[in-house]
Amino acid sequence: MEYNLADLFESVVDVVPDREALVYIDIPGTGAERRLTYAELDAAANRIAHHLIDSGIRPGEHVGLHLYNGIEYLQAAIGCLKARIVPVNVNYRYVEDELVYLYRDADLVGLVFETEFTDRVAAALPLSEKLRHLIRVGAGGSGPDAVNALDAVDFAEAEAGGSPERGFPKRSGDDQFIIYTGGTTGMPKGVMWRQEDLFFSGMGGGAPTGEPVKKPEELAERVAAGGAGITFFPTPPLMHGTSTLTAFIGFNFGQRVVLHRKFSPEDVLRTIEREKVSSMSLVGDAMLRPLIDALEGPMKGTDTSSMFTVSSSGAIMSDTVRRQFQALVPNVMLLNNFGSSESGFNGTATEDSGPDRGFRVRVNSRTQVVDPATHEPVAVGEVGRVAQCGHVPLGYYNDPRKTAETFFEKDGERWVLLGDMATVDEEGVVTVLSRGSQCINTGGEKVYPEEVEQALKSHPDVYDALVAGVPDAKWGHHVAAVVQLREGAVRPSLDDIQTHCRTQLAGYKIPRQLVIEESIRRSPSGKADYRWAREVAVRADG
Repeated sequence: MEYNLADLFESVVDVVPDREALVYIDIPGTGAERRLTYAELDAAANRIAHHLIDSGIRPGEHVGLHLYNGIEYLQAAIGCLKARIVPVNVNYRYVEDELVYLYRDADLVGLVFETEFTDRVAAALPLSEKLRHLIRVGAGGSGPDAVNALDAVDFAEAEAGGSPERGFPKRSGDDQFIIYTGGTTGMPKGVMWRQEDLFFSGMGGGAPTGEPVKKPEELAERVAAGGAGITFFPTPPLMHGTSTLTAFIGFNFGQRVVLHRKFSPEDVLRTIEREKVSSMSLVGDAMLRPLIDALEGPMKGTDTSSMFTVSSSGAIMSDTVRRQFQALVPNVMLLNNFGSSESGFNGTATEDSGPDRGFRVRVNSRTQVVDPATHEPVAVGEVGRVAQCGHVPLGYYNDPRKTAETFFEKDGERWVLLGDMATVDEEGVVTVLSRGSQCINTGGEKVYPEEVEQALKSHPDVYDALVAGVPDAKWGHHVAAVVQLREGAVRPSLDDIQTHCRTQLAGYKIPRQLVIEESIRRSPSGKADYRWAREVAVRADG
């Protein structure tokens, strides 16, 4: 047995077959739910795996998952892994041109898609020459002519026709798993992971908060020795890698995973209470703030006593919002995790992270802040880029140039150079400043948007905010704040915002422009859309 994700999953199934593995609540149009034990999920994944093999898809070929959250997403992902087929996440917000790019760039030969997306899939298909096998999930969204024109197999039909037994060829820890980035700062890129590397970097080696397993068989041994009782609730879309990895972490523990089709704060709180959720993952203030609003309003009094952790990846929970949530749910530990599609998990923010000290992270032993030119560690207080060694990806799929820029060898180890700018202190604590591409140079001074955003969000009238640099004849760029106000708030002036920010920020970091929008644009997972913020600010300045 190797560190192969399908082998590891099956080893857990074999020791706790009757334990509940996956719960899907509020199936569209029915209000119903589905519950699968580990044995039932295993058999369901076997059926899809055999269907893919019987359809002529070979080991190493790529199948896209163009789906909302649901049992079918994880069933298809596990099925691909069982058949040594590479699952590829597809952003369900993409329109035709973006889908054509991703389908072609990822060399997809198969696609599992929501029927709701039929029109977009049909438009992209003629330009996606390698895509030869389609499986549709669900009903509605498009007319029957569009559905039939695609020559797609119904998911239920595919499942029914496949064998529930295993009987797959020997797998390897070298089998791949590809995670496409969100594309918020450019075109999405496919990060190629060996499954063994992803297991250790993205899933904590079977114990994200403890000692990683020392051999593959140890994972099931730990599950057999422990009991049930933990419920994981990944609330962001599974199409973003972090959410899928959270689900697999739950499976590696032999525990229960709960899913909703989409994020709805009131429904999330109902599920926490009913299913006794232990650990919930989300993405920053964009998800945490609506939960606060619901707890202060229509869901006041919801029993959240079962929860002991709420973790965020991809965007930080600001100090102000964390304090508000902690006042409502005092028993929960809030964790700002730091990581990426290219590195997995790097560390967790310290308790004293906040507007005054920055986003401070206690990183793992494999993470350093290095000079991007020499790849040597920077001195204390100097700005460099975050890098990680050890279990890192193979590179970017179909992009040798970007792979060469991002991955390097040093002292006999493979490293990945991330886009995050940071400093390190005497104790080894890393202060993450910003993605390098988002850094604003104003009058020769560097301003990191996240720091300004934290200050803005502490203003009593500000609900959400993004910060971008706008070209400026005098300063090169000036700092612009794009703000969404709280409901019923009095519209603040730029002077009001500047006065508030001066209590927390140096003068050169103070916003010189204020743009108030009805809502802040983010991805379905809550990640910031900085391109949109910059366009809005430039347009308003013009």
